[in-house]
Amino acid sequence: MDLSGRKESKETLFTFISAGDNPSEGVCPPEKKSPKVCGTNYPLSIAFIVVNEFCERFSYYGMKAVLTLYFLYFLHWDENTSTSVYHAFSSLCYFTPVIGALMADSWLGKYKTIIYLSIVYVIGHVIKSVGAIPSVGNQIVHVVLSMTGLTLIALGTGGIKPCVAAFGGDQFEEEHGQERSKFFSVFYLSINAGSLISTFLTPVLRGDVECFGGDCYALAFGVPAALMVIALIVFIAGNGMYKKTPPEGNILLEICKCIGFAVTNRIKNRSRHIPKREHWLDWASEKYSNQLITEVKMVTRVLFLFIPLPMFWALFDQQGSRWTLQATKMNADFGGFVLQPDQMQFLNPLLILVFIPVFDFGLYPLVNLCKFNFTPIKKMATGMILAGLAFAIAAVVELRIEENAVPKPVSKESYIQVLNLADSDIEVAIQDYDLFRQPIKPFQDPAEYTKLILRDGQQNLHLKIQYQGSSFMFNSTAHEKSVYSLIVYTVERSLTSHLIKDMGGKPSEGMSAVRFINSLDLDVNITLGNEDFVSINKSYGVSSYRTLARGRYNNVKCRVGAEEFILHLGLLDFGAAYTVVITNTSTKSLQAWKTEDISANNVHISWQIPQYLLISAGEVMFSITGIAFSYSQAPASMKSVLQAGWLLTVAFGNAIVLVVAQAAPMEQWLEFVLFAALLFIVFIIFSIMGYFYTSMDPEELLAREDQQGTSNSKNMIGLVTKKAEL
Repeated sequence: MDLSGRKESKETLFTFISAGDNPSEGVCPPEKKSPKVCGTNYPLSIAFIVVNEFCERFSYYGMKAVLTLYFLYFLHWDENTSTSVYHAFSSLCYFTPVIGALMADSWLGKYKTIIYLSIVYVIGHVIKSVGAIPSVGNQIVHVVLSMTGLTLIALGTGGIKPCVAAFGGDQFEEEHGQERSKFFSVFYLSINAGSLISTFLTPVLRGDVECFGGDCYALAFGVPAALMVIALIVFIAGNGMYKKTPPEGNILLEICKCIGFAVTNRIKNRSRHIPKREHWLDWASEKYSNQLITEVKMVTRVLFLFIPLPMFWALFDQQGSRWTLQATKMNADFGGFVLQPDQMQFLNPLLILVFIPVFDFGLYPLVNLCKFNFTPIKKMATGMILAGLAFAIAAVVELRIEENAVPKPVSKESYIQVLNLADSDIEVAIQDYDLFRQPIKPFQDPAEYTKLILRDGQQNLHLKIQYQGSSFMFNSTAHEKSVYSLIVYTVERSLTSHLIKDMGGKPSEGMSAVRFINSLDLDVNITLGNEDFVSINKSYGVSSYRTLARGRYNNVKCRVGAEEFILHLGLLDFGAAYTVVITNTSTKSLQAWKTEDISANNVHISWQIPQYLLISAGEVMFSITGIAFSYSQAPASMKSVLQAGWLLTVAFGNAIVLVVAQAAPMEQWLEFVLFAALLFIVFIIFSIMGYFYTSMDPEELLAREDQQGTSNSKNMIGLVTKKAEL
């Protein structure tokens, strides 16, 4: 097996083959020989193809890495819509290779197909990048540009997918099969290098570079667009060196016609007087050759095994959607190095590079030494189990995250906490509610919010507060589905209270949020860096929440009148919301008392590593083994059909996620459990199907069918005559 490792093992291990091709011979029309690399048998033209593939894969995976967060934070879609559109795009990318194969084999040829669809690809990238510029139009314009760009990108990347690897193989002479095999190793290494680098780099361009006042999605999409332009230029630059084979027709069309004729012919000949045939495809024998029918039989046996496979891809491709969204709710600090949530995806191509040699030279030989018949179908079934376990772990991690989640009040509910900013203990009572039984100390950090059950959509709260032996009565109004802080403070030795609305959910993008309460007698201006951050009114004025990047803020400038002070806010952590109360001290300086309204993300992002380990191991056992197995079970001229079938399983898998996200929204941990359970059910079905599947050698089966061809032909002629008499 190829040890280069490839993230796209599920996509391009083998390629679409024209109806007239013989892959084992690699015969091409006579053309001038292209220059060789340094006196070797490697055509110089393959250098252009490898560089083109690296740039194109960088372009595709770099753009896709930040796509879910773009939907969520730039277009402001909810998580289910973002997930659905992400998987709709992924699904389209795996349907369009069939279009590219038909164009290449039946009309334009591989070279022109790559050129024309790469131009479409570039246009899609440019439109997508322009749509990510905030100043270009309104929300509707951004959505239209984004969807148009993604559609063109899907057509481009899917259309060239079946062509580039095959076009590279065409460059070699018939006698240079060994060099061709090594070329494919380098080719797939370039795929992995492009995907690995881009999935690590583009999230940095998005999150660490600021443009237009926020995350720089325009740059994160623009760099992949530039790489695709380079890919196109490099590919065109090698034009004079390429060996170009003309289109010779597509075997997919022949198979579809054969199956269609067999079905219609069987329907027309339903009479009991017509002898039955051994296989339903034998009803195509009046029009199609015995060899083609036999080959189609072999292909349909393997395609039948493909039916349960989309469920694996439904789980696997959620690395870029649900798992990325999970990472946004986690702590990503690695001792000073902060990982972006969408950067975690780079673990998959990295682990694939590691696992392929480990499995090929370590695990599989060890299993063979134990005398265990670890067949390809058993390996694929094991890959399903690993993917299911990965999602079970993801569900456990999600439950840990939700333990720290913000309370979400529903209809006729609200939440409240009390901030005692007075100089003595207070006791708070709300009429008709049995809450706050213990005295609240001055500047005591509230442990958690307390739930209020309202009688209607809004309700007047009658408050009684005990302070230094005196009782104070207040009235406030609470609205349903809201979160509040009741601040209690003294003004001229008299107690006052104020109900303020709090942030209802965690800050987006793993940011932190902070607001200020000014207890001074003068207005206060807060400056962060060179920016006037916020101005707060005097006498317990409250600012709105402002979001900040996670970090330590120990030199915050606070200007009071003509004087300037320094506040030390400390660490503002991932996903936390803070209230900072500015107060005087006895030394005529200022101090900041900080309380945490919303807890910081306390589950570290490294807890996602086990699920990435399992699903990457599952991909090696499922995807690479599955392609090699199906490749061995079909004759040479039919391998393109299995390539199309394999890509369609990925497309349908993404469609499953789309349907679940839209039709059955549920808590995230429960959705992970659902997908794990569905895959375990599919594992059982696939194992039963595999138990009854008998592996075969296509060449031996073809030879046996040829020996029976004469007698079958005689039977066919007799049937045709009988049919005419009837």
